Amino acid sequence: MPKVALIGAGSAVFAQRVITDILAIDGLDAGTFALVDLDSVRLELIHEVAEQTIQSAGKTWTVEATTSRRSVLAGCDYVFNMIEVGGLANVHSDYAIPLKYGVDQCIADTIGPGGIFKYLRTAPSWLAICRDIEELCPNALVINYSNPMSALVLTALRATSLHVIGLCQSIVQTAYELADYMDVPYEQMRYRCAGINHLSWYVTLAMDGEDLYPRLRRAAADPAIYEQNPIRFDLMHAFGYYTTESSGHVSEYVPYFRKRKELIEHYVSIEPDIVGGERASRWPANRIEHDKQLRDYLERERRGERAFYLDRGLDAGSYIIEGHALNRPQVIYGNVRNSGLIENLPANGCVEVACLVDGNGIQPLQFGRLPTQLAALNSAHMMMHELLVQALLDEDRKAALHALMLDPLTAAVCSLEEIRQLFDEMAATQQAYLPHFIL
Repeated sequence: MPKVALIGAGSAVFAQRVITDILAIDGLDAGTFALVDLDSVRLELIHEVAEQTIQSAGKTWTVEATTSRRSVLAGCDYVFNMIEVGGLANVHSDYAIPLKYGVDQCIADTIGPGGIFKYLRTAPSWLAICRDIEELCPNALVINYSNPMSALVLTALRATSLHVIGLCQSIVQTAYELADYMDVPYEQMRYRCAGINHLSWYVTLAMDGEDLYPRLRRAAADPAIYEQNPIRFDLMHAFGYYTTESSGHVSEYVPYFRKRKELIEHYVSIEPDIVGGERASRWPANRIEHDKQLRDYLERERRGERAFYLDRGLDAGSYIIEGHALNRPQVIYGNVRNSGLIENLPANGCVEVACLVDGNGIQPLQFGRLPTQLAALNSAHMMMHELLVQALLDEDRKAALHALMLDPLTAAVCSLEEIRQLFDEMAATQQAYLPHFIL
């Protein structure tokens, strides 16, 4: 019977999904969920949700809930990381301070000034968690959901001997969207993706031997389709391939779309979710609303009404457990070490590729070479990830500053001196949440 730890389980959106998906695995009827969070109120909420979901599913899993991860890590087979460090306290400064310097981010949690400072806040806690896993359950499969995904996974790969993979459902979710745009059955579509998290590419997109890209380009000529993802379609027209992350998010990864007010206004007029500060404006309220929704669901379940959806989602976490624990081979997309998997991206960096999962564990599949223009975009970000990991492991403030200097959106807007000032202001504002060497 597997033991599954969820670190940061109070971030109930991820935790509820993971718990529900695991309970939906056919033939995996018993095990233990170990829920860990420093926020005892939110921990108790997800504890109640887990107990009720188990009861609704008719399975015999047990639940442990604690604020001390070391008390439950021993014996864990799978450890999910979904921590958020200083998120609510800093979500507005992650957006507002860069905006003063002309850097207008959309999501600001993976790349750009907001993503870089989120890494600096999160990585020390993540590394401490990894050290505890190394000591208490070194053979566990470690599955990361926290952003910034690539830099955090790379940190664990460089600093520990753990079996780590990072998961994001954007590849599969986008594939369903593409099938809808082209009016083809998803089940008959074949695709191969590779790149880095939030900037992977559908290098192959086919059905019954037919290259689907001509059909996708024809679909993009329809304004009703183009307007759903204008930046992704513009990137496809420019670079030849469709990318895996939303228009708002991917607009932060390249220097073309957010460097002038009129550019942003143009795209926002097409797709409103591309607006600056989209995450900063919605996340705090969405978190309160989601918690309220969970409490309402619990109350309805106690009255005998079926409120929790028990269907399995697109997320790959449960498929890793099914493939490994039950030796049922699965193919998922994950963020792993580039041990020759993508030949023209930096060796030993973190890349996103297809992986086979079975009783032997997670086995990343070799992709080959990306088209050169795509590799160039990805390589630049991977160098930033290298600098962030160097900053953490060597306690090197200058390396973190260099990462911000190389950020494509920041560099498109700011001078070097402005970037130094931006870095210093963010560090001063967030000092209570940052490692000492950044201050």
